[in-house]
Amino acid sequence: MSDLRFEVCVDSIRGIVAARDGGAARVELCAGLIEGGTTPSLGTVLVAREIQNIGVHMMIRPRGGDFLYGVEELVAMETDIATAKSAGVDGFVFGALDPDGKIDAKVTRRLIERARPASVTFHRAFDMVPDAMEALKTLIDLGVDRVLTSGLAPTAFEGAETIAELVKAAGDRIIVMPGGGITERNAARVVSITGAREFHFAALKPVPSGMRYRSPDMYMGGELRPPEYDRLDTQLQSVATIIGAAGKGGR
Repeated sequence: MSDLRFEVCVDSIRGIVAARDGGAARVELCAGLIEGGTTPSLGTVLVAREIQNIGVHMMIRPRGGDFLYGVEELVAMETDIATAKSAGVDGFVFGALDPDGKIDAKVTRRLIERARPASVTFHRAFDMVPDAMEALKTLIDLGVDRVLTSGLAPTAFEGAETIAELVKAAGDRIIVMPGGGITERNAARVVSITGAREFHFAALKPVPSGMRYRSPDMYMGGELRPPEYDRLDTQLQSVATIIGAAGKGGR
């Protein structure tokens, strides 16, 4: 198991600490996990860099929805990268597609150039492409360090066979990192089937709100919303349990 590396998706400072103490090598720091992850605040990033002994890769995604970005959104993404680089972030996570669902090489190249010398991960926008092998080749040609993927399936377990093909095709030119729906129950199988060496997962559990007074008639956001007094937070024990289960597949 010593050669397996684990990245935990988190949306809080407490989550970073839990991921580190649970055995993760790094975190993908996001906001807006209910939308699949968006760019975290600068304040969160600055505090995150004060935490020792764990890498921090920052999500760069200005909104939820698709991965087709306009000029203004791209400028915002470049600005977020430039600002976070000065804070010492270890890596960036982003992805961009063209209207036909293919990797937008021009936009991705611009973001890579802005991000270097930090590490670059192309996120699960990859799972929305029409041809995985073509997309993988594009990312290799662009010099992306790793791609996060569930194998173009809803979960990495369901897409494990495709991920295995991507891992084989990638060789040592790019890291193929399975992610999406990895749990204690399927982690060993994902490791065993894919042959990957890096893995991405979330370890979120409900935590009770500290609010004693709770307004019964008010809510924030739209009608489709999480309850105001419910929260999911990264749990140390869950991180350690999933990493332990994954290790059984690497033996």
